[in-house]
Amino acid sequence: MRPLDTATAHRMTDALFIQGPRTPSSTRFWALLVLAAVIASAGVVGDSTATVIGAMIVAPLMTPILGSALALVLADRSQVVRCALLVAGGALAVVAIGMLLGWIAAPPDDFASNSQVASRISPRLIDLLAALATGTVGAFALVRADISDTLPGVAIAISLVPPLAVTGLLLTVGRFHDAGESALLFATNVAAIVTTGTVVFLVYGVRAAARSAGLRVGAFHGRTLVAVAAVVLLIAVPLTTGTIAVARDRVLAADARPVAERWAAGGRWQIASVEARDGIVVVDVLGLPPQPAPAELRAALDTAGLSDADLELHLIGGRTQWCPSGTPTCSARETGRT
Repeated sequence: MRPLDTATAHRMTDALFIQGPRTPSSTRFWALLVLAAVIASAGVVGDSTATVIGAMIVAPLMTPILGSALALVLADRSQVVRCALLVAGGALAVVAIGMLLGWIAAPPDDFASNSQVASRISPRLIDLLAALATGTVGAFALVRADISDTLPGVAIAISLVPPLAVTGLLLTVGRFHDAGESALLFATNVAAIVTTGTVVFLVYGVRAAARSAGLRVGAFHGRTLVAVAAVVLLIAVPLTTGTIAVARDRVLAADARPVAERWAAGGRWQIASVEARDGIVVVDVLGLPPQPAPAELRAALDTAGLSDADLELHLIGGRTQWCPSGTPTCSARETGRT
């Protein structure tokens, strides 16, 4: 592996370190971030994958995140603080813009049927693995100018602004738990980028190149790597819990579907979908009157060994029925999916 030259060190610091608040780099960062936040929020509200991808390409948040990794490697405390503040301030700005658009254009179902929201509120360990791989590519592309054309692909692969937009949108409709989950996805990606960026920059000898270029290089301590690794492990705990919960819900939905289909076969109703979320069986049924008896489905689930799962029954053309576990009765309610 060829050692880095001084020109590369200058190129990296110029690309990743955003200077004072009135400099061109700072103005460009905030302008692009606000535009990306609006695009992402609008794309989520409209459930448009293409629009959300456009926001990923425009979003500049990768710059201060990788800048944090470079500052850690160079042991430049002032740049670490500056990059961290840019990441935190940028994240809050995107959430605020998402909340603003949520107040203006939140749908009646509180984004329950929105695929862009659904894909960002159940982070799992596989998301951390993908973020680690993508962060490695991003850091590698900065070190190697000859593969810098991969950066747009990195921006699409790593999800930064869309989860924050989802967080803001969900806060406006009171889905606080799901808002926290989308924020966790953002935190996962940030931790992965900083970790892989730190390792890649160390492996490529960025410190030596920066020192030769006359840049500020402090004393690097092993505890920096320990702290970065500890953050990733801390993030992995809720992701592991989420992975287990998703697997459990898939098994629950698979067990509940045949029960629901047998129940619907007794009348003129048809099962549209059977899902499970956070241990709740959610069944969508459609058909002509008379309305089927929700209590019979509750009893059938209990008989099939699913008595611990609550039941939420959506009668298309009718009302939503809530059948909690441990009771044979159901009650109508106005809210959609939780």
